[in-house]
Amino acid sequence: MGRVSVVIPSFNVERSIREVVERIPKDIFEKIVVDDGSRDRTGEMAKKAGARVVVHDVNYGKGRAIRTGASIAKGDIIVFLDADLQHRPEDIYKLVEPIQKDRADITIGSRFLGNTKAMPFVRKISNFISTALIRLFFGINIGDTQSGYRAIKREFLEKMNLESERYNIETEVLSYAGKFHMRIEEVPIETIYGDEKSHFTALDIPKFIYLLFYLKFHEMRKK
Repeated sequence: MGRVSVVIPSFNVERSIREVVERIPKDIFEKIVVDDGSRDRTGEMAKKAGARVVVHDVNYGKGRAIRTGASIAKGDIIVFLDADLQHRPEDIYKLVEPIQKDRADITIGSRFLGNTKAMPFVRKISNFISTALIRLFFGINIGDTQSGYRAIKREFLEKMNLESERYNIETEVLSYAGKFHMRIEEVPIETIYGDEKSHFTALDIPKFIYLLFYLKFHEMRKK
């Protein structure tokens, strides 16, 4: 298992994107930044850091940005990394190792395998609820279902008919992981919490439940 591509969905992150790209290990095959309709210098700063930049004319959402990046990535393993420095780019090695050693088909960077004292309480609650529901609907027993820091074998990603436009892309990927019986391994990662707000809160629970029903019904119709 050879080349690794890193896909970074980005929106108005000119203050952090250059450091994110520059901290990616030098031997990584490919660094792709998807500028999702930013109104600042996100794309410009990413190019200066040495990334391949793809630009959306408007802001579609994280899901569309991930799909765009994945569609052009050439690596055997695709890593998805956030652009706000909440995650350490240096942890890419930890994410890809289980796949390279053929222990896993997808890895999840888990915030719950390390120190969670700094994690905001609302994130703990929302993740607990979403994790329980995903286990119920798709039979996936992992602790951090909402982590966006992931690595996936290209061969599986190409079989996923992903449709999500926004943050629910993470859940949609897990629904396919259950459907394809993919081997999943969680990897402890360090997470740095700033002033940013979580994209998934208690107010999103009804929407999340609707999404799970939609994905499950969609899966059943295809059988």
